[in-house]
Amino acid sequence: MRWNRGRRSDNVVDARGRGGMVGGLGIGGILVVVVLSLVMGEDPLTVLDQLGGGQATRVDSRSAVPAGSEDPQVDFVRAVLGDTEDTWRELFQGAGRQYQDPTLVLFRGGVQSACGFASSAVGPFYCPGDQQVYLDLQFFEEMARRFSAAGDFAQAYVIAHEVGHHVQTLLGVTQQMQAARQRGARMEGDNGLLVRQELQADCLAGVWAYHAQQRHDWLEEGDLEEALNAASAIGDDRLQQQSQGRVVPDAFTHGTSAQRVRWFKTGFEDGDVNRCDTFNAQRL
Repeated sequence: MRWNRGRRSDNVVDARGRGGMVGGLGIGGILVVVVLSLVMGEDPLTVLDQLGGGQATRVDSRSAVPAGSEDPQVDFVRAVLGDTEDTWRELFQGAGRQYQDPTLVLFRGGVQSACGFASSAVGPFYCPGDQQVYLDLQFFEEMARRFSAAGDFAQAYVIAHEVGHHVQTLLGVTQQMQAARQRGARMEGDNGLLVRQELQADCLAGVWAYHAQQRHDWLEEGDLEEALNAASAIGDDRLQQQSQGRVVPDAFTHGTSAQRVRWFKTGFEDGDVNRCDTFNAQRL
């Protein structure tokens, strides 16, 4: 992927300044501390700070300094995020609307967002409460090691998927999901609303990929396969089979491998956002 052709975003915040282990704790230990802290009514971040100084990071995007380009990984993130901004600004303008750029926060170990505390174990995520994407760059190493999903375009797909959730917030989809949850609508399961929301984000990632390719011609041989492989690797059925040896459709939250691949390809075929209506699709 010739990602160097992309414009760098100024909306990346590098909050990794206090890295390392907390008192020798790994991710599992951190999760135990978090659970115990909540049971005791303590702030997990305060406890983690006391244990060793800063595995969990509080982020204030208003005061943090945008990440520089001296780190190749950070430069890559800025290039991908910058191109998502260019794509969605153009598409929103074409629809008579204004796109609001999200902030992407790089953290290490754990982070406090408007959606609460999260450890790196949860993977990249988007918080609609502060309209920020959160990413621990070590997740990309885990993708390659655990899921055999390596490559820069696979990583770009992950970022674009989370930005897709931001697009959903701007379009009102996230708010409709929250209202549906309050009404007691079915959220989990192979035909639930969570799966439809995630598959739409996959489709929106494909829409971005189509327009980015039209703009830069930056895909090289094997790049598209990298993204499709990543989408397949993190399907609910594949992850469940790996972790528990069986597939439980009633517990699906993101869709099967085949579904994730199908919806990314749907967005990538012609870059038409209107084809991403997973909520009314008869076949996921």
